[in-house]
Amino acid sequence: MGNFNLKTDASNKVLYIELEGSFSQEDGLRSISAYQDTIASINTKEYSLDIDCKKLNVTAPEIVPLLEGCLAMFKKDEFQKVVLTLENNAILKMQLARLGRTVGLDNLEIISV
Repeated sequence: MGNFNLKTDASNKVLYIELEGSFSQEDGLRSISAYQDTIASINTKEYSLDIDCKKLNVTAPEIVPLLEGCLAMFKKDEFQKVVLTLENNAILKMQLARLGRTVGLDNLEIISV
């Protein structure tokens, strides 16, 4: 089961999202709904999006289209920068980088720690 936590830092203009576990279709849809509720009150063009994926598992093939849709949504919302922080997980990093390129998310930065 996947879990998520969203936090807005208005003074630094950053939206923090923490993801962990393995996301099902239902988990993904719940996180998207919470994300949309959160960004409704901010100007995303003035914000950076910082997503902590250190506890996120490699995405199952059936969830990849949902993840791709999320990255496309981040592009549409025009954040100044989108940063994904991962544990040193080459497979997940490659998967996310490929999806980011597919949707044209040019301001995506993936950091391995």
